[in-house]
Amino acid sequence: MEEYVGLKWHEYITGKASRDFSAATVTLREHSLALGIVFRALGGDAGLRIAPASPRDYYTRRNFLQKVAGSYQQAELAWRDGETLRLPESLALFPTADLNRKMYLWLTALASQQQTPYQHWFRDNQALTERVLEQFEGLRSIYFELVDAFIPLRPLLDGLPEDEARQEKILRHALESPGSEAELPPARFAPAPVYLWLYPVGEQAADLQQMVGEDPDHAQGKSGKKQKKRKQAERVDAYDKDQGLMVFRLENLFSWSEFVPVDRAGDDTDEEEAENVADDLDMISLSRDRKAASSSIKFDLDLPSAGQDDLVLGEGIHLPEWNYREQRLIPDHCCLLPMIADNTEHVSLPEHLRASAVKLRRQFSNLKPVRHWLNRQLDGDEVDLDAWQAFQTQLQIGTVSGEPRLHRSFSAQIRDLSCLVLADLSLSTDTYINNDQRVIDVIQDSLQLLAEALSATGDRFSIYGFSSLKRSHVRFNLIKNFNERYGDAVRGRIQALKPGYYTRMGAAIRQATKILANERSQQRVLLLLTDGKPNDLDVYEGRYGIEDTRMAILEAKKAGLQPFCVTIDTEADEYLPYLFGNNAYVVIHDPQQLPTELPRLYVNLTH
Repeated sequence: MEEYVGLKWHEYITGKASRDFSAATVTLREHSLALGIVFRALGGDAGLRIAPASPRDYYTRRNFLQKVAGSYQQAELAWRDGETLRLPESLALFPTADLNRKMYLWLTALASQQQTPYQHWFRDNQALTERVLEQFEGLRSIYFELVDAFIPLRPLLDGLPEDEARQEKILRHALESPGSEAELPPARFAPAPVYLWLYPVGEQAADLQQMVGEDPDHAQGKSGKKQKKRKQAERVDAYDKDQGLMVFRLENLFSWSEFVPVDRAGDDTDEEEAENVADDLDMISLSRDRKAASSSIKFDLDLPSAGQDDLVLGEGIHLPEWNYREQRLIPDHCCLLPMIADNTEHVSLPEHLRASAVKLRRQFSNLKPVRHWLNRQLDGDEVDLDAWQAFQTQLQIGTVSGEPRLHRSFSAQIRDLSCLVLADLSLSTDTYINNDQRVIDVIQDSLQLLAEALSATGDRFSIYGFSSLKRSHVRFNLIKNFNERYGDAVRGRIQALKPGYYTRMGAAIRQATKILANERSQQRVLLLLTDGKPNDLDVYEGRYGIEDTRMAILEAKKAGLQPFCVTIDTEADEYLPYLFGNNAYVVIHDPQQLPTELPRLYVNLTH
């Protein structure tokens, strides 16, 4: 009963303290696609993605109800950095949905013209507003409509202390007449959030450090540095949560370094402590559990011993990498290790794929070149008797016109095509998509069926897989090369595939481009199969990895190749258009459909 009363009281007092117009709420998810188009159309950086902003601590004056409710201690403020434009996840600031939509549009336009980091939040926002209004005359009416609706929502001047009232008055004038105010006078509290402006982040927030807390997306712990330590790892069985054991004997407390097989729910530890706990452990014990944890951390695991790992072919290949911050290609920056599964067994096609394989081979055999006679030719292998007889008849009746076509030739239409399939074998493929299958299992089935289909067409094809552990260890697994015949040996290598590490996609694409560029076929297809975006443990995260992958794809196109991506990543629409273009990728929303959809996509791609 006490909990029920407390819940109802919280709902009541929070509702009373709220200043939002919930009936007019619009969300970023509904408008992110359109806003992305507007951002780029107005000259914004094509590599930036639009994502929701996290609430940030904001130290402003609150009224009595807000203090009782404990609300308005944080604010969702718009900001951007070199990788992301962050906008509020939802807007209910204005009483109409139309105004809230225009608010998203204005913030997007403002961010598209921000060229340099903020030096002074108050002056820079005015200058940025002036620039947008000058370059885009059509936005002038929208801006002043928002200002007219926004100012009445701000705190009343009569209810503020003298210093805060003076600050608020100057802020309003700066909104109504951008560029008219040079300085914002200090006050005891920060001004109420100016939602029509962008806010600085990280080191740029020097003049706002007293009013705006550090953004959660940029926080790196109390030390200010991310801890990157190598950890030993072991694989253990997952434990049933219903079979847990409770032990409470103070004299027998275990240390952190001892693994105790006692079930702990995935979310019973404070998220903020997860990284500290992992840092204290000498060995990380991993178990397969399809339940999502309440937090995630990134750490480096030891590589398997040489005796347990795939066979490395050669000393490694050094490849360049694109650094978008410096706008240059760094030579010999990555070391790619060609590898092949050692001592794999020759196996036949798995039983559960045989019916689908027979059907696909029958369908794809129709794509084989068909030899036939071309009749009524000017020149050819032999005389076309039907054409000769028709010509003699025309001579008799005097109706001959043009040069006679009295020959025929034997023709064979040849599919001059080579396809390299590049499969992502990163650690994320170890996740389950249902009770029985992991992503890696679906990838194996997809490669098996695609190989069966391609072997039926007679097309030249090869299959490789890749994963990475920083730039010095990019694994490039040979499954089938162009000159190898498809058979039980290749099937065995596909069945031996296992999840690797991370996804340094640019290096893998560059090596695949080298291999495919040596093919003399008229059409050369680079087919990338992945379940997520580029990432790795070092700087290869976020925009750095995106930009390097994009540069590698552009290099492949310049070499005359046809890159195409097939992914099961539900968030792929945010970055794949930038990487491959609008018509060079496809998202499979149901991973279980990938094995049957992949051969169909290949047909559409090569016709």
